[in-house]
Amino acid sequence: MPMSRQAPRTRITDVAKLAGVSLSTVSRAMNDNPTVDPALVERVKAAAAELGYTANPLARSLVLGRTQTVAVVVPDLENPTYQAILRGLSRAASSDGYHVLIADSIEDLENERALAKTTRLRTDGIILCAPRMPEDELQGLLPDLAPVVVINRAPQAETPVVAADYGAGLREIIDHLTGLGHRHLVYLAGSQRSASHRARQEAITAAIAEDPDLRVDEIPTGVDFDSGVGVAGQVLASGATGVLAFNDLVAMGLLSAMRSRGVDVPGRISIAGFDDIPFAANASPPLTTASVPTADLGAHAWQAMHELLEGGEPVAVTTVVPALVVRETTAAPPA
Repeated sequence: MPMSRQAPRTRITDVAKLAGVSLSTVSRAMNDNPTVDPALVERVKAAAAELGYTANPLARSLVLGRTQTVAVVVPDLENPTYQAILRGLSRAASSDGYHVLIADSIEDLENERALAKTTRLRTDGIILCAPRMPEDELQGLLPDLAPVVVINRAPQAETPVVAADYGAGLREIIDHLTGLGHRHLVYLAGSQRSASHRARQEAITAAIAEDPDLRVDEIPTGVDFDSGVGVAGQVLASGATGVLAFNDLVAMGLLSAMRSRGVDVPGRISIAGFDDIPFAANASPPLTTASVPTADLGAHAWQAMHELLEGGEPVAVTTVVPALVVRETTAAPPA
């Protein structure tokens, strides 16, 4: 008995032809992407229903010539700031039917470059968070990664950049402390190779230029909790009445060290962090900081990447501005 021939499977190209739209529009409409006009979504789904089409992720990727995956390279996945960026990015990418591959360079520049090149070969694009890579190396690497979006770096000639204005955020903290009467501060400089460190230095220089009575000492530190603990003695020896920590982790490490030494915060010394990670509000006492909308950074990064993947023209530079959050670790200096 002759075998019956199976009817050919309906393809995404058939749906696109019947609906009169592009393949990418069919993909986004079938994934309920909110950026697609509702009437267009209805038309695509009606065509799919008429043809008996059901989305097959693997087949769709082959037709579109894409993996439907983007890579994100971060320097430290344990840092809550990068976790928040990834959360905002992943949610935005998921709404467009994309998956996110995460690579952690563990603060190793050589590993960072290798990871960026390797993951780009397996994905449709890469979002690079490499705050400490030298500028000339970054500019040399970017053409090999396109399409690529960069987070928290200076503007790039051919690459969209999404960044927080760290200089403006630190200036708000400085103004807050000087408004309380502080005239001698210390800056815990975190990673001195990072672009955000340079932005902070520029903010400090501008503040001193406007207020000659202001003194800001700089102490090199790391970027984690233990780094803050490790410089407690230097901070006290400096005689400063206020501290500008590179980030909340450093600030919380210093705060812990001061508490163990019996130093009153903010009675003896004020401490301000940066980022407003989830633990900052629960520190003892709660930490004054600059709140960076990190989830928004991730969402904006995905928006720029999506524009690149769809042949659009993303905004060259998207900037988010941190907001001062005053809590209980800052007060007027001791009399």
